[in-house]
Amino acid sequence: MNRRGDIKRDIKEALGNKNLRGALTRFGEAYLESRARAYAGKDFNALREEICAIKRNAADKMEDLAQRFTRAAEARGTKVFRAATAQEAREYIANLARQKNVRQIVKSKSMASEEIHLNEHLHQLGLETVETDLGEWILQLSGQKPSHMVMPAIHMTRGEVAQVFSKEVREQLPPDIPKLVKVARQNLRRKFLEAQMGITGANIAVAETGTIVIVTNEGNGRLTTTLPPLHVAVVGLEKLVEKFSDIKPILEALPRSATAQKITSYVSMITGPTPVAYPDGTTGDKELHIVLLDNGRTQMQADPVFKEALQCIRCASCLNVCPVFQIVGGHVYGYVYTGGIGTVLTAFLNGWQNASEIQNLCLGCERCKLYCPGKIDLPRLIRELRRRTGEKAGAPSISSQVMAKVLPNRRLFHSLLRAAGIAQKPFQRGGMVRHLPLFLAGLTEGRSLPAIVSKPLRDRVAQTPKTSQIVGDNQRQGVRVGFFAGCLVDFVYPRIGEAVKELLTSAGIEMVFPMEQTCCGVPALYTGLAHTAAEAARQNITAFEHAGVDRIVTACPTCAQAIKRYPEILAGEPEWHQRATTMANQVEHVTGYLHGVFQRLAGARLKKARGTTVTYHDSCHMKGCLGLTLEPRELLGLAGYNLVELECSDRCCGFGGSYSIKFPQLSRQILDNKLDTVAGAEVGTLALDCPGCLLQISGGLTSRGSAVTVKHTVELLDL
Repeated sequence: MNRRGDIKRDIKEALGNKNLRGALTRFGEAYLESRARAYAGKDFNALREEICAIKRNAADKMEDLAQRFTRAAEARGTKVFRAATAQEAREYIANLARQKNVRQIVKSKSMASEEIHLNEHLHQLGLETVETDLGEWILQLSGQKPSHMVMPAIHMTRGEVAQVFSKEVREQLPPDIPKLVKVARQNLRRKFLEAQMGITGANIAVAETGTIVIVTNEGNGRLTTTLPPLHVAVVGLEKLVEKFSDIKPILEALPRSATAQKITSYVSMITGPTPVAYPDGTTGDKELHIVLLDNGRTQMQADPVFKEALQCIRCASCLNVCPVFQIVGGHVYGYVYTGGIGTVLTAFLNGWQNASEIQNLCLGCERCKLYCPGKIDLPRLIRELRRRTGEKAGAPSISSQVMAKVLPNRRLFHSLLRAAGIAQKPFQRGGMVRHLPLFLAGLTEGRSLPAIVSKPLRDRVAQTPKTSQIVGDNQRQGVRVGFFAGCLVDFVYPRIGEAVKELLTSAGIEMVFPMEQTCCGVPALYTGLAHTAAEAARQNITAFEHAGVDRIVTACPTCAQAIKRYPEILAGEPEWHQRATTMANQVEHVTGYLHGVFQRLAGARLKKARGTTVTYHDSCHMKGCLGLTLEPRELLGLAGYNLVELECSDRCCGFGGSYSIKFPQLSRQILDNKLDTVAGAEVGTLALDCPGCLLQISGGLTSRGSAVTVKHTVELLDL
């Protein structure tokens, strides 16, 4: 199915659901604290390295492990069926049900069965198939699909669940969780006893022994695998691991990352059929059938980029920390798998056309990458997905065509920015654009926009007398530092660039501004315009090579991260790749650079703020990509500021560059959550290190009439 044209409607509906937003926000906030406690005493990075190695090895050997698993399982009496497609898997299970005269089926939670739409297929054949996981049963009764891979009904409140159960049992039930669980047990118990087939998934499949491992928090999993005489497990090929010892690290991480538990209630390991007692008093062996499901997985395994997605252990931590998921939930993603990893899985397992719109939901904060126990660089996969989606779509959108034409042409691009600065003047008030006309009006809903300055940083630097650009030899440290401005600092916040220059000069460091520099290319990169991003990269590499600098600093963490990706962007061009690697190794965020400089100088050349109180916002790319958290705080301390920590300081502001234009309602809701925490800090100044966050947060505060001042860290150091 093609979701084009529906996604914005779905977003609007989700944003209008206060119960949904409240439930997801509460879980998201509680998850981080609970997860930290669950991992206490564990080296998460070491653990994820181990899991990454295990899963990468399994992906490399997928076909070999599938054959070894089949041999080991069949040697113990299991029947293994290799299903190349969803249809083959459905037909095998349906035929098995017919052969065994199955009338009733119970199911434990299985995303693989959701993927192949098994329930619908069995229902069409007249087979009663009952979900026995509490969350899945709730959704089955309410006619919904899972919104989360681990907690399928996380989006529903206890009141909504009470209404669903009341309708099912024809009795008005109170929204009391113990009572509702009791009702579920009473209704499902007889289903287990009457069923002739039990269907499950599996979290791990061990090639060495033919063992499947099932991890659950409810007893329904064990009832499903033990009571019916016939057990069918639908297992994706990505669940294979080579050795039995490979189970341990995955079991250590899965519950901690999924639900912030140290261990789940039940871990079941099944190796071959087990004995069963029949109602007539006789005994025998259960039948165990394992459907090894491909359905696009070997295609993913053969792809040198997307092969990495097979390292996923289905913990859904990428959903748990995603600022977009926490606002709209999983149903907006429109298919079986949700969130960032779901976007990639949908493309390969359910068709690229079904991922064409949902891949745009990614904000680009890159938070998911930090929490993934499989060490998947999910943001990189989504960028590649966007690139290929654009290629498959044929003619690009009008906005993409404009970007592809304008962005590589530095003179045209900068001329348009200057023209926009003139055009915006009728809508300015106090240096801010409070409203825009006609179809642009949505851009200023919930926030004001900073005005494009009449004289950008490049003009100010060009007009600065040479004597003030280069300090005397007796003061110099012999270092030439190139400054990469980025679009916002150059044309909107030149004061940040001027502050950087003053700070470097005070430390005896020469700052060089190459006039040929242009946009870092990140708008094109995030839009899937790889060729446009590559052209911007080549222009910037050339500009800074000609400048002959020792280091490159930027006041924008997104620009720094974009430059560090230049080797990736130019990987197919050996000479440019080498030059890109050199530039990537030179660049760093100015706050990190100044931290080292002024620590050596013991802050002696910083002007002191004499105890002025500030709070600090951790920008996504500053903390998550560049790993800079202590540096800005320590710099502020060296300058005499009293720092009050902001609650959820690394909560995303929702900017995401063009994301705030493409999805203004989503961006605004994420911003509102951030503004609430800023208001709760009760301080007069908010420090940060990202011009994009500065634009978003200061615009939101101005729109609210807040007196809080938002400043880049370098502005607070240069008083």
